[in-house]
Amino acid sequence: MRHHVLKSKDVLTTGQVAKICSVAPRTVSKWFDGGQLQGYRIPGSRDRRIPVDQLVRFMKTYGMPLNGLEVGPTRVLVLDECSLALRGQMPEDEGYEVRVAASPFEAGVAVEKWKPDVMVLATVSQHVDARGICRDMRSIPGCEGVKLIAACEDLSTGCDEEMRQLGFDAAMPHPFALPELIQAADEVLGLSD
Repeated sequence: MRHHVLKSKDVLTTGQVAKICSVAPRTVSKWFDGGQLQGYRIPGSRDRRIPVDQLVRFMKTYGMPLNGLEVGPTRVLVLDECSLALRGQMPEDEGYEVRVAASPFEAGVAVEKWKPDVMVLATVSQHVDARGICRDMRSIPGCEGVKLIAACEDLSTGCDEEMRQLGFDAAMPHPFALPELIQAADEVLGLSD
């Protein structure tokens, strides 16, 4: 997997800056709105953009380590015995690495070793304990910040609200294709600014 190294000409979203600085996107927005972090708004939009050179200046000023500027791929783990077709579909230069686990046990091993940014749990299987998996994920040291997405066969039946009450960050329809998976991951990580 190729890592993307930021160049001075790159421009970042608040979500990308948040990931680099290990803070919430709203914290970056406060830095921007307070004038500490320089950038610009996209005309006709509330979206903020921060040039990399401004981010570097900000990080140096506030003593933040610059090692976060080498941004690795966004890691997405899918727990779904039905989505094995996703394996190997992601080109390396897209900035994403997707892995599929066919069982809760396989997912637990992958989480501990691989430390995904996002985990998608297909709730269609009767033997998958969504509440238990969510609780277990939140209890793994170093994985408390993993974003959890439930993939539901029918979102119109209140699955979205039900999954959020169980502790998931979002819900998406199931089945899904790679573009929907990437969009959901971006949204839950705040990278789709």
